[in-house]
Amino acid sequence: MYRYYTILLITLFSFGCKEQTQDDAAQDAMKISEPTGVDNVAYKWGQIALTATANDTEKFRPRPTITSRFLGLIFVSVFDAWSRYDEQATPVYLTGVERRPTDEHSLNNKEIAISYAAFRAMSEYFYSDKELFANFMEELGLDPNNESMDPGTPEGIGNLAAKAVIEARRGDGANQYGEEEGSNGEPYFNYIGYEPVNSADENVDPNRWQPKYFSDGKGGQYAPGCLTPFWDKVRPVALKSGDQFRPGPPPMIGSEQLEKEVREVIELQANLTDEQKALVEFMRDGPQSVQQAGHWLTFAQDVSRRDNHTLDEDVKMYFYNQVVAMDAFIASWDSKMYYDYARPYALVHRYYEDQKIKAWGGEGKGMIEMDGSQWRPYSPETFLCPPFPSYVSGHSTISGGCAEALKLWTGSDEFGVEVEMVAGAMTEPDNLGDTVTLAFPTFTETAEMAGISRVLGGYHIQSDNIEGLELGRDVAREAWKFYKLHTGEN
Repeated sequence: MYRYYTILLITLFSFGCKEQTQDDAAQDAMKISEPTGVDNVAYKWGQIALTATANDTEKFRPRPTITSRFLGLIFVSVFDAWSRYDEQATPVYLTGVERRPTDEHSLNNKEIAISYAAFRAMSEYFYSDKELFANFMEELGLDPNNESMDPGTPEGIGNLAAKAVIEARRGDGANQYGEEEGSNGEPYFNYIGYEPVNSADENVDPNRWQPKYFSDGKGGQYAPGCLTPFWDKVRPVALKSGDQFRPGPPPMIGSEQLEKEVREVIELQANLTDEQKALVEFMRDGPQSVQQAGHWLTFAQDVSRRDNHTLDEDVKMYFYNQVVAMDAFIASWDSKMYYDYARPYALVHRYYEDQKIKAWGGEGKGMIEMDGSQWRPYSPETFLCPPFPSYVSGHSTISGGCAEALKLWTGSDEFGVEVEMVAGAMTEPDNLGDTVTLAFPTFTETAEMAGISRVLGGYHIQSDNIEGLELGRDVAREAWKFYKLHTGEN
C-alpha cells in the first residue's frame, strides 16, 4: 500500500506546484486506475503458480529443489516477456526480439505477453496441470491454443519468451528430460551415481548422512533415497556457480561445539511450547506444501497485497524473489553434497545411546522418557526427516535469501504478517494444543524464525541454520546486482 500511496501523494503534490501537461495527467490517471494488489494479472499468475506447486507436492511427493527451478524459470519467462514492453529492462534468455515501440507499452499488451509466457512455461514445468492453466487463460479472455511466434505481437512475445527459457535451460544439470550423461532416460534420475556411505540399518561414518525409515502409511516402512543428489550441478541463473559462497565445514564428532549443539536440539524439543510447535509446522508447511520457494512467493504476495503493487512491480519482485530461491537451493545443495553431513536424527542416537532423555515419543505419546537411541524429530511418521544431507539447512538458506531479497527490493525490513495456527494439527492431530498467532514483524525475523524452526523440529543443528541463513543472504546480494542489471536500474 505504501508504494502505491506514494504515487498518489506525488501526483496530488504536483497538482499544487505546477501546471500539468495533458500527457502528465494521462499518465497519472493511468497509474491511479491500473489494477493493483490482488487484481493485477501478475499477482493472479502467482496464485496459479502456487496452486500448481501444491498440486505437484501431492502428486510427486515433496521435491523442493525441482519446484524451485520450476518457479524460478516461470518468473524469468514472465520477466523476459514483460521486458519487451519496458523502457530499459533487458531479458535473461529471450534474444533476437526487439523492444516494442513506446506507444505499445500498454497495460493490455503487458498482460497478454506475460500471460502467454506464464502459460507456456507452467505447461512445460507443471505439465500435469495444463488444464488448470488453459482454463485460467480463458478466464482472462485469451486463447490457450494461440501458438504464435510473431515478435510483433504480445501473444508471440509471450510464447517466444517461454520457448527461449525452456530451450536455454535444457541440459542445465537438472536432468528434467533424463538426458544427462549417466542417466537412464528417467526425469531427475540420479545420474551422478551418489550412494550414501551409511545405510538405514548401519551407520559406519557418523559424521556423514544416514537415510532413515519412514512409514509408508500402510503399515510398512521404507527408507527414501537422497533427493536430487546432483542438484549442486544445476546451472544457476544469477550466481557464477553453486559453490560461489560455499561455507566452511560443519562441526565434527568429538568437537565441543557439536556436543553442545546436539544437546541443544534435545533440550529444545523436550520443552516445545505450543507456539514453537505451530512455528515448526507452519515452516514445514503441511501436507499440501508449496515448499520453500513457494512459501516465499506467498510472502511476496503478502507484500503485493499490502503495498497495492502494480503489474510492473509484481513482475519485477517475483522475478528477483524466485531467482534468489532457485539459486539458493543450488548453493544449499552444493554445501549439502560437498560435506554429506549427518542430521540430528542420527547424531542424537550417537551421542545419547544408552542414556535416558526426555523427548517426543511420537503421535499420541507426547513428551516421554526414552533411551537416546529412540529419539526422533517432531514430525509425522510418513515424513520423519528430509531425505538428504543436513549442512546447510535448505529452509535457512532459502529463507535468508528471500527475506534479504524482499528487504532489498522494498527498501525496508518491515513485513507485518500474522498467521493463526492450531499447535499440533499437522503432527499430532489427536493431541492438539492451543490456537496461536505467529507474528512476522520483519523479513529478517521471518527468516530467522524459519531457520530456528528447523532446530526446534529436530531436523538441524544450529550450525546448519546459522551458516544457511548467511549463505542465503550472500546469494540474494549477488542476485541483486543481476536484478539491477536486467531491470536497467544500474
